[in-house]
Formats: sequence, C-alpha cells, structure tokens
Amino acid sequence: MSSSPLSKKRRVGGSDSKTGSNCSSSNSLSTDLTTPANGMARNGNDAEIDEGLYSRQLYVLGHEAMKRMQNSNVLISGMSGLGVEVAKNIILGGVKSVTIHDEGVTEWRDLSSQFYLREEDVGKKRAEVSHPRLAELNTYVPVSSSTGTLSEDFLSGFQLVILTGSSLDEQLRVGDYCHSHDIKFIVADTRGLFGQLFCDFGKEMVVLDTNGEQPLSAMISMITKDNPGVVTCLDEVRHGFESGDFVSFTEIQGMTELNNSEPVEIKVLGPYTFSICDTSKLSDYVRGGIVCQVKMPKKISFKPLTEALIEPEFIMTDFAKLDRPPQLHLGYQALHEFQKANGRLPRAHNEADASEVLSLAKGINEKSSDTVKQDKLEENLIKTLSYQATGNLAPINAFIGGIAAQEAMKALSGKFMPIMQWLYFDSLECLNEDSLLTEEKCSPRNSRYDGQIAVFGSDLQEKLGKQKYFLVGAGAIGCELLKNFAMIGLGAGEGGEVTVTDMDTIEKSNLNRQFLFRPWDVTKMKSETAAAAVRQMNPNLNVIGHQNRVGTETEKVYDDDFFEALDGVANALDNVDARMYMDRRCVYYRKPLLESGTLGTKGNVQVVIPFLTESYSSSQDPPEKSIPICTLKNFPNSIEHTLQWARDEFEGLFKQPADNVNQYLTDPKFLERTLKLPGSQPLEVIEAVYKSLVTDRPKNWSDCLSWACNHWHTQYSNNIRQLLHNFPPEQLTSSGAPFWSGPKRCPHPLTFNTSTALHLDYIIAAANLLAQSYGISGSTDRAAVAELMKSVKVAEFTPKSGVKIHVSDQEMQNAHASLGAKFILFLIEIAVSWVHGDGCLPWRGFLLVVLLLCF
Repeated sequence: MSSSPLSKKRRVGGSDSKTGSNCSSSNSLSTDLTTPANGMARNGNDAEIDEGLYSRQLYVLGHEAMKRMQNSNVLISGMSGLGVEVAKNIILGGVKSVTIHDEGVTEWRDLSSQFYLREEDVGKKRAEVSHPRLAELNTYVPVSSSTGTLSEDFLSGFQLVILTGSSLDEQLRVGDYCHSHDIKFIVADTRGLFGQLFCDFGKEMVVLDTNGEQPLSAMISMITKDNPGVVTCLDEVRHGFESGDFVSFTEIQGMTELNNSEPVEIKVLGPYTFSICDTSKLSDYVRGGIVCQVKMPKKISFKPLTEALIEPEFIMTDFAKLDRPPQLHLGYQALHEFQKANGRLPRAHNEADASEVLSLAKGINEKSSDTVKQDKLEENLIKTLSYQATGNLAPINAFIGGIAAQEAMKALSGKFMPIMQWLYFDSLECLNEDSLLTEEKCSPRNSRYDGQIAVFGSDLQEKLGKQKYFLVGAGAIGCELLKNFAMIGLGAGEGGEVTVTDMDTIEKSNLNRQFLFRPWDVTKMKSETAAAAVRQMNPNLNVIGHQNRVGTETEKVYDDDFFEALDGVANALDNVDARMYMDRRCVYYRKPLLESGTLGTKGNVQVVIPFLTESYSSSQDPPEKSIPICTLKNFPNSIEHTLQWARDEFEGLFKQPADNVNQYLTDPKFLERTLKLPGSQPLEVIEAVYKSLVTDRPKNWSDCLSWACNHWHTQYSNNIRQLLHNFPPEQLTSSGAPFWSGPKRCPHPLTFNTSTALHLDYIIAAANLLAQSYGISGSTDRAAVAELMKSVKVAEFTPKSGVKIHVSDQEMQNAHASLGAKFILFLIEIAVSWVHGDGCLPWRGFLLVVLLLCF
C-alpha cells in the first residue's frame, strides 16, 4: 500500500466569509496550517474536497452539503470531556475552521473523559493544552484557541456557536445574540448519567433533504382519470411513499401531460396506490410510466433560547420515559440556580445539596408556564440529578457529543431534519440498584477517575481496573471503544487487560473517522497504532495489540485459556460472518458480548448477557430478495438491477476467469472438482479456461483494446439489437397485451463514438483491466487510445432468427437441462484439436485428464 494514496478532488466554490479565528479576543492562539506537512490544504472558498479522505462522509452527505460545511467557521466553548468530543467530531467532519474556547483550567475530574488532557496538565488552561492535539486531527481544518470572554464582536465571526458546560446566564446571552444575528446555536451539557441538548438554527432554516435517503421510485400500472387521480403501482414492491411527499412522472404513455411536469404532492392510499392532483381533464392513460420521489426543501423556524426555555418542545429519546424530559428541564434549571447561588455544583451524594436543588426545582415549577409545569415533581429523579452533578462520564459525553456534532453538521449542510429543539437523556439503568452509594464513597480523591467515582463510587472503579476484555476490530467503532475503555479505566488496574485485534493496516480514508490515527500512521497496523494512542490518554491502561483475524484458523491463539480468562468481549467488526463467529464463541464460553454497528447516520447496539438476553445469532435479517437472472440479463428495470448486473459482469470478466486459470495451473485436483459440479457448470468452467489461455488470450495492448471495443459492441449494441429482433417494440403477448409493458422497459442500442467520454472511459477501463490480468502494460492516454481505436475492426452484426432469449428463469432452467450432450461434443472437439497438435503443451495434458475422468 502506498504511503500517500491517490485521491480524486473536485473544485468547490463559495462566498468569502469571516474566519472565526481572526476575530478579536483578549487571549487567543492560532495554529498556522497554511502549508501542512502532508500537503493538505485548508478548507474554504477555493478549497478542494479530498475524496480520498472524505469518501465515506461524501457517501452520506454528498458534495453540495460538504461544500456548505467547508465554508463554515465554528466556535466550541468549553473544553471538558463533552466539548472535546464535539470538537473532535466537527474537526474530522471538515468545516472551514474551528475555534475552541475555555476560560477554565484542568481539574482532576476532567481526566475522566477529556482524552487530550494528561495528569501533568492539571492546573493548566484546558483550551491551550487541548489545542495542538485537536489540530492534528485534520490538517484541512485550521484550529484556534481562545481563553478570553465571549464578546459580541468575537461571536460575530462564526456561522455556528456551540456552548458546553456553560452557565444558564451565558447561554441566554449568547443565544439571544446568535438568534438575532442568524448564527446557528447549540447548547450541550452532561451531568453524570444525564444529558441535555438544545438547538436554535434561526428564524427560517431551509432543510434541503430531511432524511438523506435515496429518492424512491416505482413503476406505474394504472392512473385513473378522476379528481383526484389515483395512481396504482406494480405490485412487485411496495412504493414506500408517505403522504405529503412530492413526486414527478416520466415515460407515461397516454396521459403525457404528467410527464416531466412540476412535482405534485401525494396522499398515500395503500402500499401500492396513492392519489395525486385532478386528472379528469387529462388524456386517457394507456400504459407504462415511472414515478419518482422529489426531495423538496422544507422551511422550519426555531425559537430563541429565552422563549424555548419557557415554551419547550421536546424530542423523545426513550418512549419508556415519556415523563422525563419536562422533569429534567426543571431539574437542569435548578442546578443552574444552585451553582449561581453557591458558586459551585452540588456535591456528590450530599443530601443537603440535593434537598436545596429539589427546593429550587419546586420553586421553578410553580412559576413555569402550563406547558411545562408538572403536577408533581419526581423527587428521586431531581435528587439523583443533584447527586451526579459533578459526574463526568466518557461514554455519556461521547453520546451527547456525537449528537451535538451531528446537529452541527445538519445546521451547516442543510441536510437531515434537526432536533426540535430540546433533547434530554438519562441512562440511570447503569446504576446498581443493590449498591448503596454514600458521599464518602463518591467523594473526590484527586484521581483521574474522580468524575466517574462521583457517579458510581470507588468500589466499581476497582472492579473496572481488574477487567479483562477482548476488543475485535480497531476501525471507527473500535477507536471509540478503546478511547472510552481508557477513560473509564477498563483493564487499567492490577490484573486487568484489554486485548485488541485487527489484521488491517491504516488507509487514508480511515483518517476521517478513526480518530486515533494520523496521516503519518498510514500503512501501519491499526491495532498497534490504536493501542499506542490510548496509552497516551491513560498510561495505566494495560492494552495489547494483535494482528489476527478471528476465526477457526486462530483458535490456537484465542483458545480455551484465553476465553475463560475474559470478563467480556466487544465487537467492532464490519461483516456478519465474523460477528456470528464471535457470538458463537461467547455463547460457548458464556461471556458477555457488546455488539454494535453503523451505516451512514444509522447505528445499532446489542448487549448480550449469558442467561439473560438472546444472542446475536438468535435473530437474523430476512434474506435479501434475489433478482431473477433473466431480469438482470434482458429486462432490468431498476437501479438495483443495473448495479447487480455490473457487479456480475465485472466478476465474470476479470475475477472468475483469473481465479479459474490460476487454480488450473496450480491445483492438480482442479479438473476433478470441476467435473463434479452440477448441470452445465463443468462445460462453462472448462470452456472459460480454454478461452482464457488459448483462443481469447491477448498478445499486446492493441489486442486488449480490440477486445474491449468488441465487448462494448456486444453488450450495448448487438445484444440489444438481437433482443429487439426477438421482441420488437410493438410485440404483443398471447393475451394481446403489449410485451414491453409493466416491468419490461424497451431498450435502445447505442452507437459507439470515441468522442463520447463515457464510451472512451469504458474502453480504457476494460482494456487496462484485461491487460493487468495478463501482465501487459496498459495506458490511460485518452488521445493515444482514441487513435488506436481507429484501427480496431468490429464485425458487422446482423440479428439472427432462431436465437432463443429466455423470458423467465423457469424457461431458462428447462433449456439448461438438455446441455449434457453438448458437453460431450465439446470434449470431442477439443480432443480432435489435441490430436492434430493444436494449442500448447499444458492444454494437451488438460484434455487427456478431462477425457480420462469423463470416460
């Protein structure tokens, strides 16, 4: 692997905007990244999107959303564990610039979750210590730090301001300024097992895509002439639309007024039907048509914090706790009142402080509006919030920080529906109901785990240090888990240990989300690099990196002794087979398993506890519906069909033939195994090997170009012409219905032209792939290839009568049943060739073995 992978880049434009790091501040520090060591450039007006780095993010957001993000300056205030999580995620996301702000100094309890602070940093300013370590994450994003006050002049230079761990007075002051000056605003806070988030993205925010999903489409079978008109889709697949969606129409025959018209709003009537506008005055519907969902911009309005505090709107995070958000809304305000009055937060598990917070909450409740006023406060909940006010937990900060960063990306990109407007979260299930926590057990000890001890007590901390865990995978999820393990002290005590294994090396595209790696780590092993990185975060962590794949081949390494010594396993894998294997091992050894995965903006977690929950393999997704071969080959009608066809085409041309030839040349039992294959497969495999080594073997680059050109004509012209010869556009079925209707869409043959970029791209790609397979030097010189193409001869094609094209898979299977005799004829034919001395010496041995095995 190259240490500097190639990356595609696209130019992006944008208007100039004021850079946050250049705004006035009494104390600020900036990192100059004008000429980064690795050659990366800044984001901004004329910046380029590095597709090699942002490939996975571009898949989710798209280029236009990334462009908008790259022109945004972001301020993040508060560099405790929550603030650094937000900053880390936003910097990796690729905004124009990030300024971190914090007027405070490092305390012992910060080390429970602030992974860029060390024990020797206690007493130093958090912003200044965190700044250089955050700046390493993404050299496209300049990072500045500030320790001054948040003046209005300073705030004016940003498109987004995020406050973490700030006072309510400051939140209100900054929030009002941001709302009146069209600056996006987020408040995030965590208190032990509790989390809070508030979003204000302005008086009129435009969301360009509310869900980020690919637009849906369906094929039409009928449209009524009525008011409103009713559209019926083919009953192969549910249309998936929702009432309020907008759609457009194409390829309708008859009611042509709908084709390419303005998007119309629909009302869903059923899984295959929906109503549209008045169609009573349109032409009569004949047949066909495709309906496509159109993503329409949506305008939403946010209340400023001063109003939203009084008239809150909550989003639910747990439907088993429907009454929690308004209770916590009052509880958080009571905490702010307590801190303002006492100059400190309530002490951990201090009854006097908890009682004062409860009293304040009752007073706030009495003065609240009817929308938030509670008939009865949950006193135990409010007191628990007070007990944990000094708590500082890495996993909770990671969760709330991840949501806050995601909301920031929504605000800046205009993609995905943002949170409206308050989110409250708690994870009180983590508390051991049988454990009696006291103020003494939860008091600070000038330890890096003080923030965690304040929540769970000192006894649990000792147990965490003795744990032995096995982490499988050191990718995006694996890096986050390792960081959290280091922060909570898992395996950081006497007898404790974390073993992480990953057989992969670091690639450039990993750097966008696997935050333990840096550009200079590319080509290094993930597990070793990740282990070294988290040792810097917590030197007491006992972590070992392996480079093994988990599977039957490594059971001598991960044997009975290894698993029996474990306290648990965490999966951070990217495939189902490995997940199921680890699940079987955990079930066998009766070990807890933490399973997780992500897909774009979606994620899942499954906790598997022996004798308490089902295992990972107990439930599986239903198998994906297979696509009929005849549909793929002759009658594709959706993008999924074309993608599967292209994949099959690639494997059939460049993977399977090479695999078969290599096995034939190196494996003595290849022929014996091939002849045992069912049906016509032996004939197909042997014929393919013969063609690869003899009849179709290219001798030079010109042969590769000739093959590519002829294959293009076969696939995109000749085969289609033959299909239309067998089934003309006006063809009728035996029942008198048009053959080309419903899911069958009439194709059109293409005419090759070297001046068409797509045509020439295909030839260059196909010819180079074939050349690489045979060790022939290729070329990507478009002019030279176009010139050579002038001498390529393509045989004139005339559709033939009598060629059978199967309409269904059943029809094709019946035809394949009669291929046995053709296989024998093929063997006789190549045997004659051998007798006459044609071909090469290896082929003679090949034919002799085939004949002996068959007869």
